[in-house]
Amino acid sequence: MDKYFDLEPITIGEVLETAAVSVGDTPIESSDADAIQAAERRASCGDEGESGGLGDTAQAAASFNATAAQNVHKINISDVLTNAASKLPHDKAVTCEDAEAVKGAELRGRPETVVRPGGVADTMSKAAKVNLQD
Repeated sequence: MDKYFDLEPITIGEVLETAAVSVGDTPIESSDADAIQAAERRASCGDEGESGGLGDTAQAAASFNATAAQNVHKINISDVLTNAASKLPHDKAVTCEDAEAVKGAELRGRPETVVRPGGVADTMSKAAKVNLQD
């Protein structure tokens, strides 16, 4: 079958940047931070990632938001994930295993039993499906 486009697979960094756009105005919660940490770890092929990376920044933002009195003062997802791909020490194409790991991390921290629509886990899942089709 001839392909009109030879597209590169979607990377974890691209997924994080997409989440920054789709749910960027949402204050970051611990479940979002868990998903970001898991994504960063998967991009690094299981390494813990560097101290002060996206995952640590996300956890600090979620901790701050938990004590902030008003949404106006909270740190949004876009504050952490804008230009995420350039902030990752390593990046790789999203796989189904990556998507499942990130989904599990996000769900462990959410009171609901579904991931945030348009968030990191949701976008990872969609990217993994697209990558399977390539």
